[in-house]
Amino acid sequence: MTEQRRFKISGTGCTLIDYLYSPVSFEDTEFAKYLSKTPGDGGLSPGKLVFKEEFDKYSGENYLQVRDVITKSNEPVAVNIGGPSIVSLIHASQLLSDFPVEVNFYACRGNDKGGGFIEEMLRKTQVKTGNFKIGTNYTPFTDVLSDPSFDHGHGERIFINNIGAAWEMTPDDLDDSFFASDLVVFGGTALVPNIHSELGDLLLKAKSRGAVTVVNTVYDFLSEKKDPTKPWMLGKSPETYKSIDLLITDMEEALRLSGKSDAIGAIEFFKSTGVGATIVTHGSNDLLFFADSPLFGEIPLASLPVSAKVVHELVSDPEKKGDTTGCGDNFAGGVIASIARQLLENQERRVELRQAIALGVASGGFACFYNGGTYYEEHPGQKAGLVETYYQAYQEQIRKELATP
Repeated sequence: MTEQRRFKISGTGCTLIDYLYSPVSFEDTEFAKYLSKTPGDGGLSPGKLVFKEEFDKYSGENYLQVRDVITKSNEPVAVNIGGPSIVSLIHASQLLSDFPVEVNFYACRGNDKGGGFIEEMLRKTQVKTGNFKIGTNYTPFTDVLSDPSFDHGHGERIFINNIGAAWEMTPDDLDDSFFASDLVVFGGTALVPNIHSELGDLLLKAKSRGAVTVVNTVYDFLSEKKDPTKPWMLGKSPETYKSIDLLITDMEEALRLSGKSDAIGAIEFFKSTGVGATIVTHGSNDLLFFADSPLFGEIPLASLPVSAKVVHELVSDPEKKGDTTGCGDNFAGGVIASIARQLLENQERRVELRQAIALGVASGGFACFYNGGTYYEEHPGQKAGLVETYYQAYQEQIRKELATP
């Protein structure tokens, strides 16, 4: 490989410990009485997140005791690092192991066993964690209840979250080095409230330093609880979107951010904000995307399918199936990695968005083959090699589909 300049990625946002319980039947009679009845009421809802404190109020019970009932007192099948920010950045770093790229992470953890676990696990990755603040509260954690049979076998999860030390993360914890990066990523900041509320100013500061900005979202339960009839806010106003080069969100989040009732309405909203590009994922359904910026060019609303190779292997080989936890976060990590690669290799500062999405689809699909969002490599480059097989197959898939009249 020819000599290349070093590329710097810095990210912040949601990081926590995931406790994965699987299988948990969302149709079980004991489970049913804890299901949400109205948006934001604190009940459990497939694909959504609820805070433990809100669930306790809704149910009139202690969630930790309810957990024993709905999981049949089973232990978690996996304990892992989770969160839209750190999982996507770990995956991006794994795909970029052969490139001159450094990935820096800023967050806050507790001075407890959970915080020690995160530090220990991150030492097995290539992400730099020198900017990990130690707060006075406990380390954030999420219980992930996974029902692999839900949605006709495609699977779905429910998240019960405890923000903990993430309340202590503030904009002052993001130093000058954070903003002096080639690529700045904000992931799942709705679970880091003090960063989320200042997102507009933080993105503007990154843009003023010449950084490419990426925002990948998470279900915003705080906004949903505050007023389920109003759109969720990124930062303090819609002006925030103008400083986002790429927004990655899922369909539910897109509808709530936009305040619209359908996908086309949501896309039109994002277009109107001045965001550079938007990708809206939709589980096992086709994803939607568009772009209108110097970085990505002009792309009218388009769609791309999920990976046929991944779907085939999940159906034909049940032993290969893990769970869907972290699929969206790994999708974002694949997109981020592709953007970094392309910016390194293209001096004209242009990114082919479809190429980035293809690596995202392969990455998100591969995450279905193991439990939890984070894959721990036995050696650098291992995961990149595994994902490459699905990336090449997906490239061929979409070439054939585009060629079909």
